[in-house]
Amino acid sequence: MKLVFKNIKPDDLEMILKWRTMPEVSKYMYTDFEPSMAKQKKWYVQISEDQTRKDWVINVDGEDVGLLSIVRIDNVNRRCEWAYYLGSPNVRGKGIGKNVELNVLEYVFEKLGLNKLCCEVLKENELVVKIHEKYGSVVEGNRRQQIYKNGEFLDIIEMGILKEDWEKNIHGKHELVKAVFE
Repeated sequence: MKLVFKNIKPDDLEMILKWRTMPEVSKYMYTDFEPSMAKQKKWYVQISEDQTRKDWVINVDGEDVGLLSIVRIDNVNRRCEWAYYLGSPNVRGKGIGKNVELNVLEYVFEKLGLNKLCCEVLKENELVVKIHEKYGSVVEGNRRQQIYKNGEFLDIIEMGILKEDWEKNIHGKHELVKAVFE
C-alpha cells in the first residue's frame, strides 16, 4: 500500500464536499449543511490562510479516499487537535485508519515537536473511540449534551495522547505503512 497525504487543492473541493455530505460521514460530524460549492470555496480560503492548521487529502494507492486535518496547532503549549474521515467506502475496514493514526502521531510528535495530540469524538462513534484508545489516546472527558444535531443533544468524548505515552507504548510497536506528507 502507498499512503500519501496530499495538500488540498481547489480541484479537490467538489470531491471533499461529496464526502462531507455522505450520510455515513456526516452523521459523525458536529454539523450538517446543504451542499454548496460557494461555501466550500470560502472554507478553502479560510483553511489556506490559517497558520494553525494543516489539511490533506488522504490518498491510497493513487485513489483519493478521505480528509485529514491537524488544527489549533499551539507551539507555545505544544499541543494540537486532529480529525479525519474516510469518504471512500472502498478502503473502510482495510487498515487505513490505523495507518493514518500512527502516521499522524509520528508527524505531530517527531516533525512538529509537540507534546500532546487531542481530539473530540461524538460518543456514539464508538469505533473511532476504540481506534484512538488502541493507539494510545485516553478519554480525558465527556462533554454531556454538547452538540445539538437532528433534534437531539449529543455527548462529546475528549481524548488525548502525550508524547511520552506514544514513545513508551505505541512508537515502533505496530506495523506501519509510512505515509508521504506533502
